[in-house]
Amino acid sequence: MTSLIGRTRDRGVETLSLDATGTRNALSAALLAELADALTDCAEDPDVRAVVLTHTGGTFCSGADLRDPPAPDAFVALLRQLVELPRPVVARVTGHVRAGGLGLLAACDITAASTASTFAFTEVRIGVAPAVISLPLLPRTDPRALSRYYLTGERFDAPEAARIGLLTATADDVDAVLAPVLDGLRKAAPQGLAATKRLLTVRVLEAFERDAADLTALSAELFASPQAREGMTAFLERREPAWVL
Repeated sequence: MTSLIGRTRDRGVETLSLDATGTRNALSAALLAELADALTDCAEDPDVRAVVLTHTGGTFCSGADLRDPPAPDAFVALLRQLVELPRPVVARVTGHVRAGGLGLLAACDITAASTASTFAFTEVRIGVAPAVISLPLLPRTDPRALSRYYLTGERFDAPEAARIGLLTATADDVDAVLAPVLDGLRKAAPQGLAATKRLLTVRVLEAFERDAADLTALSAELFASPQAREGMTAFLERREPAWVL
């Protein structure tokens, strides 16, 4: 089988690349499973100091794969795995990010994107809600901005994503931005990195403990609804759903 996750290593930094360009790196059950396995390998390998999560093609992640959607609890488990990984996870984005892909960004510790990148919470436009991705997003992102972008599905740019806390940094050359970040992680002691990450993720993990079960159930309920079926069908058929005014 063709791998959906590319893997390379350079001086202790493991780079995991979403590599399903035919679906714009949509979150399928298969892609989630392979990414989870790669993260487990990174957690167990003492030679891995940090993980970079990036992509091939012009889209970092287009959200859930509507033809092969992952179970909501599997997506929650992956997001929690990113948050709890005892290695810093750095997101490197040079393309577009939609829906569930924004959950991946929020679960990472440091996020950088090129100024050409765009972002959107498109869930409301197909009849669902950004439910499980709220677990890492709400503790880390400006709540007033989320109110706007969750409810409207509007597209916003990388400087705005940085302003609201979704990104750590943005620049024309994302690799130039990340070079000192990765250099700093290579100079840090593994024990210090793991302990510091635990300090930084306390509030995020509290949200998982408190809300994961309810948001997983909400996601499953919404995806099974008639409006979601109409929204997903309209998306796949490239037409407006019935409710558009």
